[in-house]
Amino acid sequence: MKTLILLLSGVKHGSTLEMPCPGWDSVRELLAAVQSGKVSEDEIDNRVSELLALIDFTKGNGAEERQDGSDKIRQEESEVVLWEKHRSLAYRAAAKSITLLKNEGGILPLAKGTKVALIGDFARTPRYQGAGSSQVNVLHPKSMLECMQDSGLVLVGYAKGFDRLGRPDGTLQREAVELAGHSEAVILCLGLDEVQESEGIDRRHMRISQNQIDLLKAVAAVNSNVIVILFSGSVVETKWRADCKALLYAGLGGEMGALAVMDAVTGKMNPCGKLAETWPEHYEDTPAKNYFASEGRDVEYRESIYVGYRYYQKRQIKAAFPFGFGLSYTQFAYSDLRVEKDRAEFTVTNIGDRPGIEIAQLYVAPKDRHGSIFRAVKELKGFTGMELEPGESRRAVIWLDDKAFRYWNNTSGRWEAAAGDYLIQIGSSSEKVELLEEISIEGTGEADASETRMLSHYQTGDIQNVPDQEFAALFGHEIHKSQRVIDRHITFGEMKYGRSPLGWLVCCILTWLMKNSLKKGKPDLNLLFLYNMPLHALAKMTNGMVSMGMVDGIVMELKGFWIIGLIKVLVESVRNLAENRRMEKKI
Repeated sequence: MKTLILLLSGVKHGSTLEMPCPGWDSVRELLAAVQSGKVSEDEIDNRVSELLALIDFTKGNGAEERQDGSDKIRQEESEVVLWEKHRSLAYRAAAKSITLLKNEGGILPLAKGTKVALIGDFARTPRYQGAGSSQVNVLHPKSMLECMQDSGLVLVGYAKGFDRLGRPDGTLQREAVELAGHSEAVILCLGLDEVQESEGIDRRHMRISQNQIDLLKAVAAVNSNVIVILFSGSVVETKWRADCKALLYAGLGGEMGALAVMDAVTGKMNPCGKLAETWPEHYEDTPAKNYFASEGRDVEYRESIYVGYRYYQKRQIKAAFPFGFGLSYTQFAYSDLRVEKDRAEFTVTNIGDRPGIEIAQLYVAPKDRHGSIFRAVKELKGFTGMELEPGESRRAVIWLDDKAFRYWNNTSGRWEAAAGDYLIQIGSSSEKVELLEEISIEGTGEADASETRMLSHYQTGDIQNVPDQEFAALFGHEIHKSQRVIDRHITFGEMKYGRSPLGWLVCCILTWLMKNSLKKGKPDLNLLFLYNMPLHALAKMTNGMVSMGMVDGIVMELKGFWIIGLIKVLVESVRNLAENRRMEKKI
């Protein structure tokens, strides 16, 4: 029933597609809903019209058939041009996202002719994209090792340095240390591997593998000029950063990511990216450490508004790198802030000797405590990027709209703006305020949210330890403590809790196959997905081969009604086949 309710609710609220391939079972459910009046024909027509509009908009972007040889040649030529445009775009995206986190003594960029040792498995076999559904096919992905040839640097040698999957290997480490001792500088490529960071797996910590940290310490002991290039799709702990002079966060840079990194290292490109996340010193500092990842069926988001920099600033927890942070090979100066009720204007000047991009950020900070409302210390309300030549100044404008000062008031059931004084902060990160001005707001008249007065942990931001009663008060109803129920929504990995030997066997096989793939370092994402997939998804992913009635038969089997469950699966299978054929004839 829940699955049907979600389907009908989706249609009513603008969902045009049910994916990936539910077949005719969902169609029959929608027809029955129209006949019963739960969904109107107009709602169905609207969803179809929206999808047809999308098809019409996108149909000209695909390849079309060509009738003769000349057309085929022109098509091939145009595809070459298109690929070059895509590669150029991929390079710009990678280059603008690279973030310089540390540059002690201005070691970067490296001068032409510098003798460098290139170390790290990621230098030869890069992680340039995520896994699973995010994977795309690329034509010519390059590695750091390949890009070294045209960099202007002198490559002393390459060493793998460490086992990619975290296994200790003294031979690899010794080879890397020896190479580092014969170079002027070391480019050390570290990061998260495909097992630590993959679709279908929740990260249990925020560390890179210990063998990589051990390698960094060993290399730094023989060569102090270590430049770490960090490849990962998300935040990691960087307590080891004291052992390197420069830290360049490359993320997962796509097909042209390695070239962009090499250009940043050599100064052909000025890295000017800013962090879109706060990087804490320790995983234990994070606001969700007590709630995620959950071992049960539910994950409780007790953080409320205190996510990212809002939490760290409220609790005065020093981050390794704050939200919005990013260094550059040049420097920028801020001046002449003028604030009106609808905008903030200021000047940014490039006072260095290189072209660069500065991303200025505007934060709104309530100066007064507004009654019982719990609020963040400050909130990002706008930002703007400016590409400036050395010595160039530019006037920037960031607009303040009706969303700049508002909060959600449960008492009035609408967005409100509390009257009072606010600080408009212009900064180069969430922690570094460059310009400041005060502004007074009249407000909307509703400055109190009475039901929040007893939420002391939310008032102070101590949301790692929110009591059940406070979370229930914020949530609006009692906390649902889920119990494991054998129904359509049980996952394949939970079949072991049923009463069916067949279910136990399936779960054991899946678990063994999954653990075996992880042990080999090549996680089978299909297995991971299947292990965590609810049974009702069978009716949505098999192109009509499995109906929801068949799923109900499997549930009966898992509940211990062995013979009856198998009979129901068989009966529903025959019925589904007949209904599918009947529907195909109608269409």
